[in-house]
Amino acid sequence: MQVFKNSRTALATAMTSAALLGAGGVAALTIAFDDDATATAPQVTVTSAAPAASSSSTVGEIYKRSAAAVVEITAASAGQASPMGGGGGTQQAQGSGFVYDTDGHVITNQHVVDGAESVSVKFADGKTYSAKVVGTDPSTDLAVIDVDAPASALTPLELADSSAVEVGDGVIAIGSPFGLEQTVTTGIVSALHRQITSPNNFSIDDAIQTDAAINHGNSGGPLLDMKGDVIGVNSQIESDSGGNDGVGFAVPSDTISRIVGALIDDGSVEHAYLGVAIDDSSGTTGASLAEVRSGTPAERAGLENGDVVTKFGGESIGSADELRRLVDSKQPGDQIELTVERNGDTQTVKVTLGTRPSA
Repeated sequence: MQVFKNSRTALATAMTSAALLGAGGVAALTIAFDDDATATAPQVTVTSAAPAASSSSTVGEIYKRSAAAVVEITAASAGQASPMGGGGGTQQAQGSGFVYDTDGHVITNQHVVDGAESVSVKFADGKTYSAKVVGTDPSTDLAVIDVDAPASALTPLELADSSAVEVGDGVIAIGSPFGLEQTVTTGIVSALHRQITSPNNFSIDDAIQTDAAINHGNSGGPLLDMKGDVIGVNSQIESDSGGNDGVGFAVPSDTISRIVGALIDDGSVEHAYLGVAIDDSSGTTGASLAEVRSGTPAERAGLENGDVVTKFGGESIGSADELRRLVDSKQPGDQIELTVERNGDTQTVKVTLGTRPSA
């Protein structure tokens, strides 16, 4: 299973068959753009926590309603052989997940089940069932597994509209930190529109930052609003120590809604790809091309380092973030017209978007 090293840590707990080894994955602090550039994540400052809406339930009430849908996932894979010739044994990654529908689909993180040869799912009542991986998307760190459990065990959670989430909203996390199943913690939305780095080093947009305590083993578990609906999948923490420092990140539910259906239908997701590293323009608008990568759609279209993209498909570009989101909103094979400023001149370039590489 893939292992990253830095202080932003993915939350699967990796184990050998006998001993705890540590984190299942750590995502780099560098923010990877469409195409692999770096930039500072948008900042949203919390000045005070907003009071819960009058229609909200208590933490205890939400836990009673939701806990049965939250599961513990154990994914086993063959370990790597020793350089001295010894066998690698069995490795296990332990994380969390939640029931998505009555067909047995469970949502978790891609890094929880990456490379898994067998998967088991433990429900709140202590019963464990086998499962298989339906599809994964490393670009969003999402995965769907299919658990062989009776219909009586399948109580899905509802996805909320993460675009309606506000800083200061109350949140609840349920999962299995360090294998302690059915652990509930609570906090607030600390910030919105963060960027975190996916297992294949592209950026995941609009991550939700929370101070709810999440630790290794919480990966793939739900982040709930105060109505008990899922606003995100807990995925990473920012930590120098490897433990909870009150800075966690969840993949937003709007991304889940966009990706999970395709994973269930096709087992994978294709993302559009331009092939550039981008920065905000030094001017008032546009995205500056810091690097045009060799052999990419951008190079084939004649784009050059230093070009400033001011329009994409007729839409004005105000920042590098906007260009990256517009690229991701398209499909591989789409032909797009770009307005580009180069050495004081404005020109139009047509580009046929490719498919984002897997790594």
